[in-house]
Amino acid sequence: MEFLQIASLLIVLAGVFGAINYLFFKLPSSIGILVVSLLASLSILLLEVLLPSTSMSETVQAVVRSVDFSDALLEGMLGLLLFAGALHVKLEDLRAQWLPVFLMATIGVGLSTVVVGVGFSWITGMPLLIAMVFGALISPTDPVAVLGVLREASLPKSLETKIAGESLFNDGVGYVVYLVLVGIAFGAAGHGEEAHGGGGLVDAARLFLLEAGGGALLGLVLGWLTFRVMRLIDDYSLEVLITLGLAFGGYELAVALHVSAPIMAVCAGLLIGEVGAKHGMSEETRKYVDAFWKLVDEILNAVLFLMIGFEIFLVVFDATTIIAGLAAIVLALLARLVAVAVPLLILRPFSDSSPGVIPIMTWGGLKGGISVALALALPESEWKTVILTATYVVVIFSIIVQGLTIKRLANRVGREPELV
Repeated sequence: MEFLQIASLLIVLAGVFGAINYLFFKLPSSIGILVVSLLASLSILLLEVLLPSTSMSETVQAVVRSVDFSDALLEGMLGLLLFAGALHVKLEDLRAQWLPVFLMATIGVGLSTVVVGVGFSWITGMPLLIAMVFGALISPTDPVAVLGVLREASLPKSLETKIAGESLFNDGVGYVVYLVLVGIAFGAAGHGEEAHGGGGLVDAARLFLLEAGGGALLGLVLGWLTFRVMRLIDDYSLEVLITLGLAFGGYELAVALHVSAPIMAVCAGLLIGEVGAKHGMSEETRKYVDAFWKLVDEILNAVLFLMIGFEIFLVVFDATTIIAGLAAIVLALLARLVAVAVPLLILRPFSDSSPGVIPIMTWGGLKGGISVALALALPESEWKTVILTATYVVVIFSIIVQGLTIKRLANRVGREPELV
């Protein structure tokens, strides 16, 4: 199928499934589309079992394979999603929570990677380095689907900022850790030209700093230059187009320069959302830029969750992979608890933090499309099938079970007088 045909099909299905969810299931939009997509996929698989002559499953599988989910997300959608998310997180709010956000997005990701890696290696017999790669790809959180639910629970702004800020940065940090570990574990067979061979911990640390620091610096520089240009213009349609160019062009430039494109997108979005909105846009432009990027965020997430539902056709389920997937759910939750609790407990002597923060952030740390995309992008090996299935099981459990119950948990433990 041609690109335009694939894009048209995805948008049509996202609209149809979104309408079905709105009329019948009434779940939060992204989660509802995923549920309908998953039910449609399971129905096709069931029909194939009942009527083998139809070969419908093979046809759908061929279409799903023609959509490179990993490239579509990592090289296209992720930059726009992170830019849109960062655009709506205010620096003033983030500045007040920068230390817990920083610790959870760095130390937290490292701890989560180690907990999952060691546990998964012990459970499956997988080599430790490869299991650590799984730990890195399953550690980033994707709370887009749950942020709307949390807002309905009327939580303090500080907690929303922690969840949003941490998720934006741990996506970028987790991606860099993944690239470093893939380079060490798989060597030259790693993730494209960015998989640097394993040269030891010192080289890995240097690579991490170059990728993360370079991405942040590039995002700030491009964001600042874009802001300076926007100050000279008062045309909302052109300024919306300029921000779109920043998100697309900046992401591709970061990829070409071998620095972290996700971190670039976050830093550029934060700068435009704060400095650019306050000093570089008229009121009319701010309204249109905000509305445009909210719409982009909603549409891309609808398509992303639709694609996740159909990725079941590429997953192999047998006794071994199912057991590994169920164990991975427990490991991912334990790792998330450690990633949240350790940084917050370190900071507890210096701030008033309610116990409600830890359970909400642990259960609300949803896994999403980036984990599936990174699993699909792994080099071929005897362990890729196990990792892909475990990743898919964790993501589906996280989005559906955690996503649909986080509001109840938030209402129960999150309405204390102050959480921070």
